[in-house]
Amino acid sequence: MNYMSVSLPYGKETIEVEIPEKNVLGVYSPKEVPAVEDLNQEITRALESPIGCSPLKELAKDAKSVVLVADDNTRLTPTHLIIPQLLNELNKAGVKDEQVKIVIALGTHRFMTDEEILEKFGQEVVDRVEIINHDYKNPDALVDLGTTENGTHIKVNKIVYEADFKIGIGSIVPHHIPGFAGGAKIVQPGVSGEKTTAETHLLSVKNPRSCLGILDNPVRRELDSIARKVGLNTIFNTVLNRYGEVVKCFFGDVVEAFQEGVKTSREVYEIELPQEADIVLSSSHPCDLEFWQAHKTLYPSDLAVKKDGIIIVVTPCPEGVAKTHADMVEITSFSPQEVWDMLEKGEIEDEVAAALAIAWGNVKERERVFIVSGGISDEEAKKLNFTPFDTVQEAIDEALKIKGEDAKVTVLTHAPDMLPVIRG
Repeated sequence: MNYMSVSLPYGKETIEVEIPEKNVLGVYSPKEVPAVEDLNQEITRALESPIGCSPLKELAKDAKSVVLVADDNTRLTPTHLIIPQLLNELNKAGVKDEQVKIVIALGTHRFMTDEEILEKFGQEVVDRVEIINHDYKNPDALVDLGTTENGTHIKVNKIVYEADFKIGIGSIVPHHIPGFAGGAKIVQPGVSGEKTTAETHLLSVKNPRSCLGILDNPVRRELDSIARKVGLNTIFNTVLNRYGEVVKCFFGDVVEAFQEGVKTSREVYEIELPQEADIVLSSSHPCDLEFWQAHKTLYPSDLAVKKDGIIIVVTPCPEGVAKTHADMVEITSFSPQEVWDMLEKGEIEDEVAAALAIAWGNVKERERVFIVSGGISDEEAKKLNFTPFDTVQEAIDEALKIKGEDAKVTVLTHAPDMLPVIRG
């Protein structure tokens, strides 16, 4: 029998697995889209070509305080190169560096350390402006803005809200909750309170299938509404290729610039598959830190696999399941309906965790999930209702044994950032 050797990224390493050639439908990655030749030049081009608004130096000319809301180290956005140019443009508008703060859009992630902040933002930015970790659990750090038309309670970072001018900085990739990350997502959940994030996340799981790749959906509309109410003036978003290099930059209106960026994001991440597979083997790269990030592997895999098929998640997760959501391991042992019932009875305090437990559970009700992870113990994996394996080879061999000698296998090398589309 002839075998195909498949390489999967695993953190900073690579894992090899042998799969019978006759079983392989294909090995898929984000498209090979070249990076811009000169990133600084591309940043300048985007700033000089605003989408749906005036140039930054005109928009910010009367601002006494400016906040840059920037994504954290779970994202690859090159903030260390973008922010110096934004600061220079603000200087041209008469805004001094000491009038500018950066608030890290952590959502419900843990605080970044000083070392991580330096690595993410660079020495120049650290030297020029104050950088603050968003604290989603601190009521004194939040301001209450009432509710959206849909009834979502809006609590957001006070420093962000009170600034005269606000810029969101992030990247646009497919995402299971709002369709695509980027745009207004830098505010919700980026710099929002726990209740706001819980309500939008629970809204996202009212439908048992994710909104991955769907641009017009209830959650995206809520995010845009919240960002408008907070007063997010503009965004600077990038689209990256599979290597984390910038393909194109977008600056402008929160909605219009984002929607333009989505077009380019699709060109990179949308992958055509000939048919659904019996088995999908997926790496969590680049969302490797903890399963709170790596779970994004599940939703593209769910689109690529047959009902009652097997998903094999390959992820290092050096920080375990979820650093800031300790209840996840226990909550996910229940079915989606059981979690909904517990929420109705007020038996779950961490509603953000509950929303993701439902999302994971929806996938597990359709397919079996195998997991290979050095950071998640067998005991934790079993509580998550995943089947643990020590090696990828053992997992694929067992999956083929279960699904039969004619089972078809699809491999997704960068699953969290991929948007599989079945064209067959």
